[in-house]
Amino acid sequence: MWDFSIARALSLMVRTMPFILLRMAIYFGAAVAYVLVTGVGAGVGWGVGGFGDADFQATTTFWGGIIGFGGVAAVMYLLRSYILYIVKAGHIAVLVELLDGREMPQGRSQIGHARHVVTERFGQASILFGVDRLIAGVIQAITGLVRGVLTLVPIPGVQQLVGVAHAFLRIAVGFVDEVILAYAIRTRSTNAWESAREGLVLYGQNYRPMFKNAAWLAVFVYGLSFLVFLVMLAPAALAVYVIPGAWSAGGLVFALLFAWSVKAALLEPFAITCMMEVYFRTIEGQEPDPAWDAKLEQLSGKFRRLKEQAMQGGTAAPSADAPAPAE
Repeated sequence: MWDFSIARALSLMVRTMPFILLRMAIYFGAAVAYVLVTGVGAGVGWGVGGFGDADFQATTTFWGGIIGFGGVAAVMYLLRSYILYIVKAGHIAVLVELLDGREMPQGRSQIGHARHVVTERFGQASILFGVDRLIAGVIQAITGLVRGVLTLVPIPGVQQLVGVAHAFLRIAVGFVDEVILAYAIRTRSTNAWESAREGLVLYGQNYRPMFKNAAWLAVFVYGLSFLVFLVMLAPAALAVYVIPGAWSAGGLVFALLFAWSVKAALLEPFAITCMMEVYFRTIEGQEPDPAWDAKLEQLSGKFRRLKEQAMQGGTAAPSADAPAPAE
């Protein structure tokens, strides 16, 4: 079955409770902001629509809600690199210490220590964001390579099965990029690009156990997220009830938002912790295989850009296809 310990992952999450609480504050706060601002926007639209007929009021109410929802979505999009830098990478930095059996330094909070480690490894948020985007691109290329291998199997109907398997794999490896960031933090290298390159090569040469465990975790994470979605349908429908106008479909959207917040705040760090355990144990004693390095270089333009950044000593700005928001 799987190669990770659920009990150990839960224990590590408890030991990193400051980050769990921070994640809950951010993601649950975002879900509440979506509901409140959407409601305010719909209310404003309903008020404006009072100057016209019923159809006009329904339209302005709907678009007021859409504008409110879109405003929160735009803010979350702009904050994505800072959330990665302060929350996700910081949490990973602490988990790396605990997985390796090291205690937190005395006299410094977990979040303060994590920020120091992330700054030391990656410098600015824009560098970390650029590294993360390139890592995600290379992982997608590895997933595509596996799909290409499967298409060579001479089984009737395999093309349809491969399409389903590829879609599932893309979901399953959605948090693997953070495992590669964990490797970059663990190596204590100041050249984040080079550490990411090595981590990706090690991941590629061990893709079978990594994909297997990622698939199990995808079943856990998205299965539990679906249960949360079902539970949240009733309170989400209640929230829609107090919003004026034509927002009957809002309950479904809000339930999805709350399921997403639980997934991002609680289920994703659990999955990442499990994958870090599997990855570090699997690569123990291994060196990056030059054959896989060459294969990834041929397969992925983003891997080639990663190598170019690494050769510059990790001081270059992110590549053009992975811009970070202005700081």
